[in-house]
Amino acid sequence: MDPSEILKQTNFTTLDWVIVIIYPLISVGIGLYVRKYVRNMKDFVVAGRGMGLWLGIATITGTELGLITVMYSAQKGFTGGFAAFHIALAAGIVTFIVGITGFLVYRLRKLEVMTIPEFYEKRFDRKTRILGGIMMALGGILNMGLFLKVGSMFLVGITGLSSTGWALPAVMVFLIVLVLIYTCLGGMISVVIADYVQFVVLSLGLLLTCYLAVNHLGWDNIFTTVKQEMGRGGVDPTVAESGFGWEYMIWMGFLGLVNCGIWPTSVARALAMKSPKVVKRQFMFASISYMIRFLIPYFWGICAFVFIMHNTELKELFFPGGYPAPKGAGGFDNLYSMPVFLGRILPAGLIGVITAGMVAAFMSTHDSYLLCWSSVLTQDVVAPIRESFGKTTSAKARVTLSRVFIIVIGVYVLYWGLIYNGRDDIWDYMAVTGAVYFSGAFALLLCGLYWKRASSTGAFLALLTGLGAILGLSPVQELLNVKWPSANVGLCTIGATVLAMIVGSLLFPDRKNDLPAGETETKGAA
Repeated sequence: MDPSEILKQTNFTTLDWVIVIIYPLISVGIGLYVRKYVRNMKDFVVAGRGMGLWLGIATITGTELGLITVMYSAQKGFTGGFAAFHIALAAGIVTFIVGITGFLVYRLRKLEVMTIPEFYEKRFDRKTRILGGIMMALGGILNMGLFLKVGSMFLVGITGLSSTGWALPAVMVFLIVLVLIYTCLGGMISVVIADYVQFVVLSLGLLLTCYLAVNHLGWDNIFTTVKQEMGRGGVDPTVAESGFGWEYMIWMGFLGLVNCGIWPTSVARALAMKSPKVVKRQFMFASISYMIRFLIPYFWGICAFVFIMHNTELKELFFPGGYPAPKGAGGFDNLYSMPVFLGRILPAGLIGVITAGMVAAFMSTHDSYLLCWSSVLTQDVVAPIRESFGKTTSAKARVTLSRVFIIVIGVYVLYWGLIYNGRDDIWDYMAVTGAVYFSGAFALLLCGLYWKRASSTGAFLALLTGLGAILGLSPVQELLNVKWPSANVGLCTIGATVLAMIVGSLLFPDRKNDLPAGETETKGAA
């Protein structure tokens, strides 16, 4: 049978299209309504620092449970089976530890900064803030470069539009325009409100879909198929055939810390909380959702694998040379596996609600990321540079400039999604590109918050060393004719940035080793 005819087989109906179209329009309406509450950058970036515990938990979960998360996690479940669950376990444990100890986030919130680069200036100097802002924006914008494409792939896959060549770019354009309008209007206030709505809708949808998947496939069939097809590697991440291994597991443990305590979109939620103590409680409770946001999509990916292995037409489409696929065998992009699976098992009406929830998740993640990187470029790059020349940037000008950056970044995301053809799993791509920022940020936050002798020179060197993470991307390795596991590259980069920070600080100490006034208030904190 023609592959296009196979992909058209979905339960998606006109009713589902109506649900999917109306839901985002409601979100745009929210953005229009809350626009009047945005008076300055504090409102635009951290929602006035008025979030309580439960709203904070909901919004951090809503942001981190984006459509991109569902897609790359399902892909990991599809390729790694139950062995991929170790990533979720690491995320939950590390987030809980951060909540108990307040590691990094407590002191940042107590300093009352709006962004991490703002801390860089308080602790080190302005040039460190500017470079830190540039590195954060570079790594972050690269990191979200495939969000739009992958999210659009879900929509065209579940609706059956994946059989049409024009569908993917058309959906990408529609979604990015919708997100840009929505984010530019309301800033963080609209983001928080949308996150809460998404949290409620998507939580119910995730659980219901899991029930229907198990009901359709059967528990015994799911476990038996994974064991037969994947062998021990489908359940044990420590063995070589799993595709993971101990280095990868250690890397995932560190990424658990990054996700909650270093990544700007999560830290932005911490900085928007009412007090430092509430931040600790927020992360303690959110640790459960941090784990679940991985577990459920992994399970969907596993179910998609089982479904496809028992469907002759789909198996031939995704594994034309048999499973495991021979090198160079090609096959349909496995990112489509989960949406194709859901499109066949979910009933009409419910599939529209689930898809609408996923579109909302897509919007929630995009607006948070767009807001984060645009505000960093405004607050931590442009404004400090202007101040260095004796020029000030008004609150109104900062909000306007942030909105301009949002549009520019949105156009880039559309362009990058259309041209990038790397072979990395999406999760590994995100880990590598994010490391351009967070490897240096980890060194600066760790040493800047807990070591008095950390110097601005050491901070500068650590930030630049973070660029080494780009060596983990497959197109870069192909250019250099090398093959290094991305986890090894990431761990080496982390070690190198900390070493650069320590050596640079010892060789080139600041004239005054004492921490600035804002930091003295944090002594004795968690």
